[in-house]
Amino acid sequence: MRKAMAMATALLLAGTAGMAMADSPAPASSSLSAVVHPDLWPAAKSPSTITDAATEARIDALIAKMTIEQKVGQLVQADISTVTPKDLETYPLGSILAGGNSGPNGNERSSAADWAKLVGEFRAVSLRPQANGVAIPIIFGIDAVHGHNNVPGATLFPHNIGLGAAHDPELIHRIGQVTAAEIAGSGIEWTFAPTLAVPQDLRWGRSYEGYSSDPQLVADYARAMVLGLQGPLVAGRSIDGTHVAATAKHFLADGGTFEGKDQGDAKIGEVELIAKHAQGYPAAIDAGALTVMASFSSWNGVKNHGNKGLLTDALKGRMGFAGFVVGDWNGHGQVAGCSVTDCPQSIMAGLDMVMAPDSWKGLYASTLAEAKDGRITSERLDDAVRRILRVKYKLGLFDVEHIDRGNVAAVGAPEHLAIAREAVAKSLVLLKNNGSVLPIEPGARVLVTGSGANDMAMQAGGWTISWQGTDVTHADFPNGQTIWEAMDKAVRDAGGTATLSEGGAYEEKPDVAVVVFGEHPYAEFQGDVPTLDYQPAGAKDLAVLKTLKAAGIPVVAVFLSGRPLFTNPEINAADAFVAAWLPGSQGAGVADVLVAGKDGKPARDFTGRLPFAWPADARAPVEKPQFAVGYGLTYADRSKVPTLSEEPGIDVASMLNVANFFSGGRARSPWLLSITDAGGSRQVESAPVDSSYGLLATRSVDVAAQEDGKSFIWTGPASVRLAGPAADLTRQLNNSFALRIDWRIDAAGSAPVTLAFGGARVDLTARVRAAPADRVSTIRIPLRCFADAGADLARVGAPVTLSGDKGFAVTLVNTNVEAIGENPACPLAVRG
Repeated sequence: MRKAMAMATALLLAGTAGMAMADSPAPASSSLSAVVHPDLWPAAKSPSTITDAATEARIDALIAKMTIEQKVGQLVQADISTVTPKDLETYPLGSILAGGNSGPNGNERSSAADWAKLVGEFRAVSLRPQANGVAIPIIFGIDAVHGHNNVPGATLFPHNIGLGAAHDPELIHRIGQVTAAEIAGSGIEWTFAPTLAVPQDLRWGRSYEGYSSDPQLVADYARAMVLGLQGPLVAGRSIDGTHVAATAKHFLADGGTFEGKDQGDAKIGEVELIAKHAQGYPAAIDAGALTVMASFSSWNGVKNHGNKGLLTDALKGRMGFAGFVVGDWNGHGQVAGCSVTDCPQSIMAGLDMVMAPDSWKGLYASTLAEAKDGRITSERLDDAVRRILRVKYKLGLFDVEHIDRGNVAAVGAPEHLAIAREAVAKSLVLLKNNGSVLPIEPGARVLVTGSGANDMAMQAGGWTISWQGTDVTHADFPNGQTIWEAMDKAVRDAGGTATLSEGGAYEEKPDVAVVVFGEHPYAEFQGDVPTLDYQPAGAKDLAVLKTLKAAGIPVVAVFLSGRPLFTNPEINAADAFVAAWLPGSQGAGVADVLVAGKDGKPARDFTGRLPFAWPADARAPVEKPQFAVGYGLTYADRSKVPTLSEEPGIDVASMLNVANFFSGGRARSPWLLSITDAGGSRQVESAPVDSSYGLLATRSVDVAAQEDGKSFIWTGPASVRLAGPAADLTRQLNNSFALRIDWRIDAAGSAPVTLAFGGARVDLTARVRAAPADRVSTIRIPLRCFADAGADLARVGAPVTLSGDKGFAVTLVNTNVEAIGENPACPLAVRG
C-alpha cells in the first residue's frame, strides 16, 4: 500500500504527462474528466478470510431459492423513523438503520437496552421463513462515529480531528475495540465508521470527521480502526459478539470538494484524487473492512453514487473489495436522471445497498420493476445480493445460535472511560505557552470562564445523541465531566481553589484564568462556513480574554473547535493557547494536562501535534500556515510565540453571507433564527423548539436533502425572525435586488400573514393563499418595496420577520437577497 501511495504521490508531483502507466494512459491533467483509469489506482484486496468455500456454497444455494422480491429487498435500507418490524412481513428489506435523529420509538435518549430490544424485534420478523422457506436476517447500521454517540451514558471519544492530533495508531485500535464492544452491547452489528476523508478546505462542515490532511496518517488510522472494530477476520469463523462491521467512508474525496462545500464537487485530476483522497481505502480493505459507503459528493461533475468507474472498476476491481457498497442518506436521488424512489443507475454503477431512509417503499417498488424488466440485470442483482449475504454470514447473523450482541453492561464501562480520558489528553495541542503559565501550579486560585467551560454540548460537538448535537446536556453523559468540573477537582486536589464565572467576573483576583470557548455544535453542511475567521462569532470571547489580560491576570485559552480557525487575536490576548478540538465527555483528560498535582507535575504532558495546518489568516484553503502540520509544544519547550498579525487577509464582512439569510436548514452566519410570541423570544437551532407560550412550533424537515428545511406551525399569534448585525444593503437597493423566499405553504390558514424587512412590513396574505400547495414555490419582493414602506436599508438588522396566526403553516427552504431582471409589483405596505 505504501508503494502505491508513493507512486500516486510521485505522479501528482510530476504531473500525468510524463509518468502515466503504459497500459492505461492517464487523461491530461487539464481535462478534469470523471473517467477512471484503474491501473493508476493502488492495488489492494479484501483478505481471503472474508469468506470461504463453504460459505460461498451456502450463498449459492440461498440465492437459487430466493424470489426476485427477496433479492431486491436485500438492496434496500430503511430508517427506524419510517419503518416498523411489522413492515418486514410485507417488504423483505435487507437492512435497517438509525439515522442521526432517530431513536427507538422516537426517543433519541433511549437506553442501550431499548436499542437492543428494537434491533431484536426487527431481526425476529426477518428470521421468519417466507413461503419458499427462505429467511434472511436484517443487518442493522448506526452512526457511531466518536464512540457509541447515539446512546446516553456511552463512552464518548474526541472527534476524529482530535484523534488525528494524537498521532497514535495503537490508541485508535483500542478506541475501535471499545466502540465495537459498546455498539455490540446494544445489540447492533454495524457502524458507519471510520471516516477516511482527507479534508483540504477547512470551511467544510465535516472537517472534524477527518483525522488529518495527511493521507499517510489517514491510511495508518484506517487499518487500526478497522481492526479495532472488526478484529482480524478468521477463515470459517464469524466475527465475535464484541466486534462489529466497519464502514470505510465516504468514497471518494468528500474532503476535497470545491470551496469546502458539503455534498459538493471535487474538481481535481485523477492522479490528485488518488494521491490525496484514496489512500485510506487500500489500508481499510486489506484490513478486512466489510462495507464501504459512497459519498454524496461528485468528482468533476459526476455524482459518486452513479460513477461506475469509481464504485466498480476502481473499488471492486483494482482495489479488490469483496464486501458491499452502501449509499448515503438518499444520495442515490442526486444522480442525474434519478429520484429518491427510482435509481437503477446507482445499482448498475456498483451500489449494492441503497440507503433510502424515508423513500424505501417507492424505491423497493421501482427497483423490483426494473429487476423484472432487465434494466437492472440479473448478474448485477445477484452480485449485490451475494456481497450483502457474504457480510451477513461473516457477522454470524445466519448462525443457528445467534451471536449475542446485547451486553449492555459494556456501555460506558469504567475501563472504556479511562481510554477516552487518555485520548482527550493525547489530543490536546499546545500552540503557545509564553511565560510557562502552564501547567497551573499547585495551590493556585483559578478562575474558569468562557461559553464552553461548563457546556457538554460544546465539548461533544455534532453527532452526539442527535445529528447536530445541539441539545446535549450533562444528563446525557452522567459518567463524564465538563472541563469546568474536571478543572475544579484537579485544582482542589492540588490544594488550590477554582471558581466558575459566566462572563469572567471575579471577587478575588485569581492567579490564573482559564477561558474555554469556541464553536457551537454542528454536523455536515450545517457546519459549512464562508471563511476561516473565528470572528464575529468570537467577539465576546475575545473581549473576556482582553479584559482579564488587561487586569494583569495570566490567561489560558482553551479553544473548542471542529477545525483550526483564524484566531490570532485570541492567541495574542492569551499567554497560553490550547487547541482542544471536540474532546467529548471526559473533561478530566483536559485537566490531566493543564493542572499540576501537589508534586508540581501534571499527570500528562502535551504530546498532541497539529493534524491540519493552523491558518495565519482567514483565507481558505490554508497556504501559508501560522503553525504547520506537526506543530505542537511540550512543557520542555521554552520558545515564545511573538505577537501575531491580526489581519484576516480578506474582507471578512463581504464573505459573511450578508445577503444570504437562511439555507440548508439553518440561519447562515452571522444571522440568527428565533421564534417569538407574547411570552418572549427563543433561538432556533437544529432541535425542535416551541415558542414561549407554545403558539409557534418549529422542527427540521427533509425537503430535497436531509433537514434542509424548517417547518413552522402557528397555533396563535407569533413570528419567525432572522436577525443579526446591521447590514448595509443600499448597494443592493440601488441595483434592482429583491428579497427571495423559497418556501412550501403547508396550510394557508385564515388570518393575515405579514413580512417585515428592516422594520418595514408588507402584507403577504394574498401571495400565501395563491401559492401552490405541497410543493416549494418562490416569491421575490423588490427591496425598493421595503424602502418605500420606511425601511432603512443602510442598517438592516432584521431582514426577515414572518408573522402569522392560528392555522398558518410553512416550511422555509431559503431566503436571500438576489439581483432580478424584472420589476414585480410590491405587496401592500402595512402601516403602524
